[in-house]
Amino acid sequence: MIPCPICGKDVPFKLINQHLDSGCTDPTTVLSTTSGKQVPEAMTYPLDPAPTEPTPPAWDETQNATSSGNPKRAVALSYSYNGKGGKAEGDEHKHASKRPKTSKKPNNLEKAMPLAERMRPKILDDICGQELVGSSGVLRGLIEEGKVPSMILWGAAGCGKTTIARVVARMSGCRFIEISATASGVNDCKKIFAESRSELMLTGRRTILFCDEIHRYTKAQQDVFLAPVEKGEIVLIGATTENPSFKVQSALLSRCRTFTLNRLSRADIEIILRRALLFESQSDEREGHPVVSKLLDTSMIEYLARFADGDARTGLNLLELALGLTTRPGITQEQIKKSLAHTIIYDRAGDAHYDTISALHKSIRGSDPDGAIFWLARMLKGGEDPLFIARRMIVMASEDIGLADNSMLSLATATFTAVQQVGMPEARINLAHCAVALALSNKSTRSYRALGMAMEIHEHDPALAGAPVPVHLRNAPTKLMKELEYGKGYKYNPDYKDGKVKQEYLPEQLRGTKFLDDIDLGTKGFQVMELGEG
Repeated sequence: MIPCPICGKDVPFKLINQHLDSGCTDPTTVLSTTSGKQVPEAMTYPLDPAPTEPTPPAWDETQNATSSGNPKRAVALSYSYNGKGGKAEGDEHKHASKRPKTSKKPNNLEKAMPLAERMRPKILDDICGQELVGSSGVLRGLIEEGKVPSMILWGAAGCGKTTIARVVARMSGCRFIEISATASGVNDCKKIFAESRSELMLTGRRTILFCDEIHRYTKAQQDVFLAPVEKGEIVLIGATTENPSFKVQSALLSRCRTFTLNRLSRADIEIILRRALLFESQSDEREGHPVVSKLLDTSMIEYLARFADGDARTGLNLLELALGLTTRPGITQEQIKKSLAHTIIYDRAGDAHYDTISALHKSIRGSDPDGAIFWLARMLKGGEDPLFIARRMIVMASEDIGLADNSMLSLATATFTAVQQVGMPEARINLAHCAVALALSNKSTRSYRALGMAMEIHEHDPALAGAPVPVHLRNAPTKLMKELEYGKGYKYNPDYKDGKVKQEYLPEQLRGTKFLDDIDLGTKGFQVMELGEG
């Protein structure tokens, strides 16, 4: 008996080809590879539809492999495999715009799906806002030529990374396995690699492994992908919302193409929402329910698109919530908007976290209290940790205000203490006080620039960085050190008038070096562009 590389069942060696040709539906008794018992139907995931049913399976069959389960539970989908190691006639990648047939009446699983999942595009032509898969897109060209490379898809949440991966699998005819780095471990990946290798050897069909949130794996864990990707045993599609340069191992990046996906524009979100609204209206008509409420007019769609902030999934979730609210008798648009306003788009662990604090910092540096208050309000409304904001303000007080107003450091540290002791929501007032005060203060970067110059020497000139401490500045707490003349010749400043005495405090090699400038800020001039220039 050998395990079938497709369904995982134990099959007699002589009957493996017959079993594969039948699409894993051979009536011959097969046994579980672990217990010796017949595998329950619910645990098997045939890769191909029966020969008499060429319609591709619906996406709702896709499930993630979990760290606790066998990776065979991760569904491997095939759309053009004919059961004999080749592709069926009329490969789908030659017909990118041909829409798959779908039943008019959705099944129960489809009904249970969120609207965002039901509206997930099945073909490239339905994907909005991504030039990469547009009519002349680079990625689309590779897909249509059947040259799907291992790739990293980098983009904001809800921009279409998972959708593109699934469409790529549908068009390429490859076996498709979807995992998430939050739920699957390295051992699960190794089992998938072994199955993919067997599948490639026996049937010639490659496996596309889609790894969502790939940045959640440590760089050491990402090593597991290197060999299978380099040998071509799998096609890896990794999705990440974080910058791959920082979060994905360089060796893996060199083996993959990195594609940056655009954040969806408001117009793209409006197209997606209108398409979903039409879909829901048609579903209601088919099932005899009242047509979607007229409350969801053009102005409401524009409001939802603006609220979604480039995230298609968020927009569709908001639309689904709005659809549910319209069933309440007597509800108005203003009431719907008020209900939706309790949600704000802010990712405390992603780019929004860093981008927004950067905007606050730069507003304070630019002496713009209005900008500072706006970004502060966004972070507080999004649930940002107020102590994180207070800590950053302490840094700003020294980095940007510095010697121009030494009291700002005391205010910032007092603000941090106030936030600790008072807590939210009242602590927001302390944060606003500090933010405005920092923004209105005079600015000086003298101390910050001086430190930067000194750090440059320590980083780039080891000889100067390691210069010995002058003997007269050394500490001499023991008799031996005094005998070595440590501290000899040091002039104790308080013994002199006004504490001033001529004395060297730098190593001999750096004598005369000046780190601290006499000016608070830079010397660049600001030129106002005349009307019509540029």
